[in-house]
Amino acid sequence: MNYFTTFLKGMAMGAADVVPGVSGGTIAFITGIYDTLLESIRRINPTAIGIWKREGFTAAFAHINGLFLIALFGGVLTSIATLAKLISWLLETHPIPLWSFFFGLILVSIFHILKQIEKRSLSRLVFMLLGIAFAYSITVLHPLQLEVTNFNILLAGAIAICAMILPGISGSFILLLIGMYTPVLAAVKSFQLDVLMLFLSGCVIGLLSFSHLLSRLLNSFRDFTLIFLTGLMMGTLPKIWPWKETLSWRTNSSGEQVPLIEQNLSPLNYESITSEPAQLIISVVMMLCAIALVLGLEKFGEKNDI
Repeated sequence: MNYFTTFLKGMAMGAADVVPGVSGGTIAFITGIYDTLLESIRRINPTAIGIWKREGFTAAFAHINGLFLIALFGGVLTSIATLAKLISWLLETHPIPLWSFFFGLILVSIFHILKQIEKRSLSRLVFMLLGIAFAYSITVLHPLQLEVTNFNILLAGAIAICAMILPGISGSFILLLIGMYTPVLAAVKSFQLDVLMLFLSGCVIGLLSFSHLLSRLLNSFRDFTLIFLTGLMMGTLPKIWPWKETLSWRTNSSGEQVPLIEQNLSPLNYESITSEPAQLIISVVMMLCAIALVLGLEKFGEKNDI
């Protein structure tokens, strides 16, 4: 395993997790490390402690694939720490090209995962429709405003990390729904260690518990789990559609006006309705770049047997 490559994949996951509507789990799937990630996390259990007692730390560290996890999550944390300001700036100043890139990323990811489904059947179609309905229902929920307390920060970390490792469900978007996105992003930007440590503790709790369930589902019911996850990704496509009209606004915890209810528009009608340029050409280019990136990663993975 090339751990530097794993670190770069972790950076890609971190960059995706910063954007509300895009999942780091999607990047893990695209880059071919999803199963390895879940299995490595799943092995952090009492068995690993037993191996540590009998055979020492080195054996236990190898059992949980420790170097892989350090390289991957090192990349995730590095990316979040270094790219949070850039992603925030791009969301504010160049939202349409950025959302176009991620829309293309999700589209080609759906195709990538569907290729792994071994059989076609009515039951699998039902599971895909359930995934679409579940993800879409989440995207139309109205945001809550949880009070920024220690417990809520811990809870937010546990919930968000579960979403982050699910392709199609964005941990950042879940944070938006519960009103914790701005406080957490602000803590990342200003390096508020108390808030970050609470949030990371919640992430660890959620990750260790949820990864066991998801790993078992993939091992025992792989086709059905994959098709449901594909449905999740399809269901979030309307959320990341680049051309939107804001119907109502809300005031976030920083006193800023941010969109509350939005509706999707055709790029052909966007300019006449919003009086802003649709940026159609650059948007198509960004979508094609995302598609080319995923196909390139897929070819790279096949060549190097990752």
